[in-house]
Amino acid sequence: MNTKSLRRARPAALVLAVVAASTVALVSCGDDNNSSGSSSGTPTPDKASFSGMTPSALKSAAASAVASAQARASAAASSASAAASSFEASVSAEVARAAKDAQNELKNVTGQGNAMSEVALTGKPRAQTGGLLAALVTITNKTDKKANYAVQVDFLDSSGKVVETRYVGAENLAPGAKAQPVAISTKPPEPVLTPKLAKAQRY
Repeated sequence: MNTKSLRRARPAALVLAVVAASTVALVSCGDDNNSSGSSSGTPTPDKASFSGMTPSALKSAAASAVASAQARASAAASSASAAASSFEASVSAEVARAAKDAQNELKNVTGQGNAMSEVALTGKPRAQTGGLLAALVTITNKTDKKANYAVQVDFLDSSGKVVETRYVGAENLAPGAKAQPVAISTKPPEPVLTPKLAKAQRY
């Protein structure tokens, strides 16, 4: 190669070398920036772990659920109370006067009375009484004449102690006929009480 060719080749080689160096530098800078960005930048959160609700919204939803549950419980209690009141009112309207007469009649009765064999006691399911403790008193006139009846029902606790006494009665019951007044305890469901036939008088 002659001297002139060498002189022309050198500037071209120099230009190529500068371009190559610049390309390498750019690539290196890009790698450094990417590396720096991945290590020092904020990591991208995993969206799948989010519920989509802010803390305040979650608190509000929880409060709403509690309020709803309380409302349902209150409504159920009110419904049960209304059912109990309705049952007691329907029975009380029929037996109130007879109960007062029965109580007055039994004041002078000694022992269990003369009509224990004509009276039977049966518990009523609480589902039918609005949750109240009630006993169905079945009075059967086994004589050949019309008669009135006075009955005393005691409600006992687990120790056998009389906690409450209720009175029911029947008037002008024909021979062979039956009457079924209901003795209702006014005590709360707990502790559980047991109804017992205490006195029965025919008069």
